[in-house]
Amino acid sequence: MALTKPRIIQELLITTIPPMIVAAQGVPSVSLMVLTVLGGTLAAGGANTFNMVIDRDIDAVMHRTRNRPLVTGIVTPNEALAFAFVMEAAAFVLLWSTVNLLAAVLALSACLFYVGVYTLWLKRTSVENIVIGGAAGAAPVLVGWAAVTGSLGWAPWLLFLVIFFWTPPHFWALAIRYKDDYAAASVPMLPSVASLTTTVNKMLAYTVLMLGAALAFGLSADLGSIYLVASTVLGLVFLVFNLDLARRVRRGDDAEVLAGPAMRFFSYSISYLTLLFVVMAVDVLVRSGL
Repeated sequence: MALTKPRIIQELLITTIPPMIVAAQGVPSVSLMVLTVLGGTLAAGGANTFNMVIDRDIDAVMHRTRNRPLVTGIVTPNEALAFAFVMEAAAFVLLWSTVNLLAAVLALSACLFYVGVYTLWLKRTSVENIVIGGAAGAAPVLVGWAAVTGSLGWAPWLLFLVIFFWTPPHFWALAIRYKDDYAAASVPMLPSVASLTTTVNKMLAYTVLMLGAALAFGLSADLGSIYLVASTVLGLVFLVFNLDLARRVRRGDDAEVLAGPAMRFFSYSISYLTLLFVVMAVDVLVRSGL
């Protein structure tokens, strides 16, 4: 369970079911939802396990990750690799045989991108690591949409962008709290290699893009007032958290003082994404009379 990073999987699954409801403009079959979620869980769990195998050296350095199974030796790298390959193979076969090929390919592609592009390449070499790597975390919306429709249009790609733009401010808020850990592990996460002013300014830029993408998705998917009003309110609160962090940086607060507000912003960012996806499903269900 620890190898699969269940908290991350929980977040990914929250972004799978609501897009299926929006794509179907109602409730898809229970079997389709269960199989899609199961396939997505296997794919995400396999990708997270590969990530732990590759990052076990830096996980041992960072306080936040030093108790992971490969660091403590509870599981060996070869055992974890075997587990990861089995998970990915099972995910692809399950999705292909019970959902459709597009959903299976998208889930596998997300794993390959997360492992090959983010973990093996960008994480240790580029300050844009979490920005580009965030595409892997946005893939479940495409998988869910494809599971229902067998195709992708503008709406799912706009929803993909919501998560893509959400990821940098979400993760950089956490990285402000653990900037010394990333510096010790020589991982160029933005707050550990750039000024706090640069960090919060970039967070604000991505927040504005996220709000725009959320509005564009609502219009493209023909969602109603429930989604449009709720997403606007949720987004404005997200922006207020971000502006508060920026204000504290401008007045000279250092990373230690900012840790508390940054973690509150991080916690709200998770709530924002969860509520946004719940609201889009509620909007469809209310308007369809379910």
